Parts: sequence; C-alpha cells; structure tokens
Amino acid sequence: MKTLFVLAAVCAALAFGSPLFAQSDAPPLPGISLSLDEIKAQMFHVSAGRRLKPKSWPGGNQVAVALSFDVDNASATLSRGNLNSEVISRGEYGAVDGLPRLLRMLERQNIPASFFIPAVSHLLHPQMVESILGYKVHEIGVHGWIHELLPLLDDQEEEQRLLDQAIDTLTVAIGKRPVGYRAPSWQFSNYTMEQIKDAGFLYDSSLMASDDAYEILIDGEPSGVVELPIERILDDFPYFGGNTNGSLPAPELMIKVFRSEFDVAWKEGGLFVLTMHPHIMGHRSRVAALEGLIRHMKVKGGVWFATHEQVARYVKESGN
Repeated sequence: MKTLFVLAAVCAALAFGSPLFAQSDAPPLPGISLSLDEIKAQMFHVSAGRRLKPKSWPGGNQVAVALSFDVDNASATLSRGNLNSEVISRGEYGAVDGLPRLLRMLERQNIPASFFIPAVSHLLHPQMVESILGYKVHEIGVHGWIHELLPLLDDQEEEQRLLDQAIDTLTVAIGKRPVGYRAPSWQFSNYTMEQIKDAGFLYDSSLMASDDAYEILIDGEPSGVVELPIERILDDFPYFGGNTNGSLPAPELMIKVFRSEFDVAWKEGGLFVLTMHPHIMGHRSRVAALEGLIRHMKVKGGVWFATHEQVARYVKESGN
C-alpha cells in the first residue's frame, strides 16, 4: 500500500508540475538567513505604487467591469511537452466551440472583453483572432509565446526573445501593437517587469496586490505601467480547471462567488476584473451561467463595461 501511495504521489507531481524533486536539494527556509534589507529587496522588487482608483467612472457609472479571457487552449500543455490526447483535445475545445460560443454571448449582451492570447495559440488557430476582431469592440493582449512558465525558464535572454516573438506575432495578426500584457500562469521571473516596462506596455494584468488599479513600482521606483489586478477567486480555473475539467457540481456555485465580489465592488465604486478561459468557461452550461451574471450586473445598473485598455487609459488619465 505504501508503494502505491508513493507511486501515486510521484505521478501527481509529474502531471501537475509539482516541485517535488526540484526543491529536494534547496535550503528548506532560505529567508531565515537573509537580512531585513535583503528581504525588502525581494518583497518590493515588484510592488504596488500609487492607487489609481478614480472618483467616478465614465458616464457617471458606479463600477467598472473588465471581462477577460486567457485563450490558452492547449499551449500550456504543449509548452510542458504533455502530449496526452485528452488534455490536448480539451484545450482545442477552446478554439473550436468555446471561443465562438462566448463571442456570440458577448454580442447578445453588447459588451466588450479583452482576450490575452499566447502567440502559439493564435498560430495554431488563426481564425480566433479574425473572429475576435470581427466584432470590432474587443481587445487582444499578449499572454506569452507558448504559455511558458517564466520562473521555471529563469533566463533573461530567452525570456526577452520569447516576449519579442510574441509581440511581433500578435502585432501582425491584429494590425497594431498590443498595449496589454498578462504573464503566462500569472507568474513573473525576476526579469519580467523590466521587460514589460521596456516594451512600452500601457498596462499589466498579472498581479494581485489590490482590488483596484495601481501603478507598478520596480525596486521602489514608479514604472509608469498600470496594473489591473486579477485574483484566483475571480478566475474559472480554480473551480473547473482540474484534471477532469470539472471540480464543482454546478457552474452556479462559481457564479455565486463572482456575483458577491461584483456586488461589493459596486458598493465600493471600484473595479471588477474577471478572468476566464474559453476551453473552460466556453462550455454550454457555464456560458449560460456567465450570461446570467452579466444580466444581474445590468439590472443592478451603473456599470461601465470596458476593455482592459479602456480602463487602463481612464485610470491613468484620472489619477487617484
């Protein structure tokens, strides 16, 4: 029985990218030997600067809602060399059925969204960008080359090459340079933020230091880059993205969390950023539940539905 347990743990580690082996030779508590200055340097290499919460939203609205979709499809799986047909085909669902269904729903509700696309996802299914642009209200942003895990890559030159490649590919695809960036798996390396700044991005949407927009600091200095924060509880993946692509018995349970978060954002006059994935949220019952959430927002009223670019430009111009 013990052997079976160990084997199961090893298989799980390999399947889900656990650092089970990678950390075996590492010091168990590296932070305890650092000085306070060294700890501060780690803590505040990338951190929250001035808040960018405007006194009001366009049109006198009470809350800003920025819906976003990470169009990963099978790119994360391919980047890790996992050729399991079940996982790859589940990712392909995002391009075949998930994204078209979501786009139709957004058109019915007449609201825009932002789509963050790994360049390889686009190159494998170029019809996706064409479809998104065809609605003339949505935004497309950069989400890595092949959903590479940047802390694992840990190579400044290679990370820069992949970023440049992704920007160039999407620039050609959409006919203009993207202004928004979201890190694959929402994880930076030590080099990522500097590269985002140097690339001239208007905003990033990968960090979690606030509910509302803020300016990113790099080593304590203002970067000029707006952060539109995300959160795991406002992401479909923790609820439905497990190995079987369905860990909750009903999508309404996830929507209940989203709705509660929205209601408080509305009360506070803040920003509500929701992250979803076409290969996860694009299934029939989930799109129906998401549409119900949007209807709730409209009934409540005072909602500015905007792309991430529109929100970032507005908060940057408005200040705090």
